Amino acid sequence: MTLVRMLARPMLAAVFVIMGVRSLRNPDPLVPRAKPITDQVVPTIKKATPPALAQRVPDNPRTLVRLNAAVHVLGGIALATGRGRRAGALALAASLVPTTIAGHAFWEEDDPAQRANQQVHFLKNLGLAGGLLLAAVDTEGKPSLVWRARHGAREARRMTRAARREAQLAAKAAKVESRLAARAAKREFRLAAKAASKPARPGRPARAGKGRGPAKVSKEKVISAAKPVLEKAGLSH
Repeated sequence: MTLVRMLARPMLAAVFVIMGVRSLRNPDPLVPRAKPITDQVVPTIKKATPPALAQRVPDNPRTLVRLNAAVHVLGGIALATGRGRRAGALALAASLVPTTIAGHAFWEEDDPAQRANQQVHFLKNLGLAGGLLLAAVDTEGKPSLVWRARHGAREARRMTRAARREAQLAAKAAKVESRLAARAAKREFRLAAKAASKPARPGRPARAGKGRGPAKVSKEKVISAAKPVLEKAGLSH
């Protein structure tokens, strides 16, 4: 954590913690302003949620004010301490929407002074919401979950393509090697057969009843001479 973040987060969270504690202790001053908003929002929430959950949604303005204050306190502590800071900042930003509409609806004021005063508070809360949204997306320079998911998927696709390409190259190399081995085996087989069928050297006595012409070579002799070559090339059965 940098020094700027270490100082800025408690500064941003302080107002929520202080005002939240104050509202928890004494929510009554905020109830009249909150009641018109809760009367509109609560029925909508109950309609949008399942019946089992809708029964648990409180409709008492005083209770809702205290719940909103609890969110301010817990979210402010999370943001200030850095533990769950992003979730805390997002919860604070969301809680500012009903708080600002209920407490600083400047468009409903008839008195120019009050209207200007409420407009200042409205814009102040708007600025706080912007700061909270920045804090909610701040990853302290680390890759976000979205970036890591996209990068991981891209890396997986790249590795799959590379593996497929390597497999194709290996298959082609195996085919070429097998062809070369087969050609070499055939060539050695022909050379062995040719060497086995050479005539006897001059000066050797001829066999009885036969002239000095080329000696006959049996098939077994040719196969016996070529067998080591075929075994070496992997072509023998």
